[in-house]
Amino acid sequence: MSETYNRREVLQAGTLAAVAAGNALAQQQKPGEPKIIRIGIVGTGGRGTELLRNLVRLPGVKVPALCDINEKNLARAQDVVVRANMPKPEGYSRNETDWKRLCDRNDLDLVLCATPWEWHTPVCVAAMNAGKHAASEVPAAQTIEECWQLVDTSEKTGRHCAILENDCYYRETLLILNMIRQDVLGDVLFAEAGYLHDIRAVKFGVVPNGEPWRIEQSVNRNGNLYPTHPIGPLAWWMDINRGDRFSHLVSMSTKSRSLKEFAIKNLGPDDPRAKRDYKLGDVNTTLIRTEKGKTISLYHDTNTPRPKEHLLRVQGTKGVFNSQMDKVFIEGRSNHSDAENWKSVHEWEDTAEYRKQYDPKLWQEKGALAANGGHGGVDYLELYRLVKNLQEGKPLDIDVYDAAAWSVIVPLSEASVAGRSKPMDFPDFTRGRWKNRPPVDVDAIV
Repeated sequence: MSETYNRREVLQAGTLAAVAAGNALAQQQKPGEPKIIRIGIVGTGGRGTELLRNLVRLPGVKVPALCDINEKNLARAQDVVVRANMPKPEGYSRNETDWKRLCDRNDLDLVLCATPWEWHTPVCVAAMNAGKHAASEVPAAQTIEECWQLVDTSEKTGRHCAILENDCYYRETLLILNMIRQDVLGDVLFAEAGYLHDIRAVKFGVVPNGEPWRIEQSVNRNGNLYPTHPIGPLAWWMDINRGDRFSHLVSMSTKSRSLKEFAIKNLGPDDPRAKRDYKLGDVNTTLIRTEKGKTISLYHDTNTPRPKEHLLRVQGTKGVFNSQMDKVFIEGRSNHSDAENWKSVHEWEDTAEYRKQYDPKLWQEKGALAANGGHGGVDYLELYRLVKNLQEGKPLDIDVYDAAAWSVIVPLSEASVAGRSKPMDFPDFTRGRWKNRPPVDVDAIV
């Protein structure tokens, strides 16, 4: 485990750094206008450019610098900024570590990383050590050591380190959170979710904007390699790092068949990729228990032929919400009495009335702006909330402790699978502070 920092020193350092950053921003700010947040982006491929298109729509955002070793992608991203009536950003493309020069600039407040996974932690650590806030695409880290590195660096420097988990901002995610906060579902006991999405063509790079670097992850690793989309909403619902924490997990994977069969069929039996063996099991199932006795079933399947499936279910002491069925059951409201047969009839309800009553404020106020923001609008909303909190000097919705706790599922699941589903303990990245940290306030997410 990394060095434990004195909490008071950490908070003091963070406060001083925040004041200094705030003073610098204030010098550029005109009365009545939002503070300027100057952002550098590392990685301007398909995902990085999509994020950039949303960022340039936000009030107070400037983009002085971009980095990518692909000159075509870099030029495309620079053009996005220019077409938003901003100066052309300086480009960094000398080599695959040219992001270090970007991080060392003195005119950035935030560095956003949208690279292949292995660069997420190094870029964020370099940014924080250079005095910038950091935000990473998912997952934020690949190893337990990298998770601690993010936490330790954030605490030492007083800089934020966010994970860009857009699933937390889906209308349904916040709807359910609102129902939980208003005690409609009771005490949350169990939830299940999964990343169930056939991306074989993406992995092999046979489609536009393919990401062939992903296939190497499937060659060498076996576990839940992409857990943060499903776990993010569940962590909010269960107050993880804010009143509860992940305790331990067990994980197992099926055998690996689908990637090799896809390669043989679509690339030909003589293609080198058709002759490789793939370690990643087609379907991974991970079970998680929290410190306070809640449980989670988490699934990962990016290899099998299937439509993308929105699997999301939460069970509380007063009822259950099933997103896949688009149904809800609340005891005392959904069921009715059959007096003749001395029994209570349990029947699902449509969610329409609940959606009206518990619709999240964020979507009521910003839904129209988010409409064209990618992934149904949540790409826009996650960046809007990140920038807004930085502008106002408020804690982030998703902080470094979340980035570490959600990302560490990757290496823990790998170790469990390799050890015949051996139980693996979660590190406490908050060092005990989870007991007193306030839960996510759905009313404050506006």
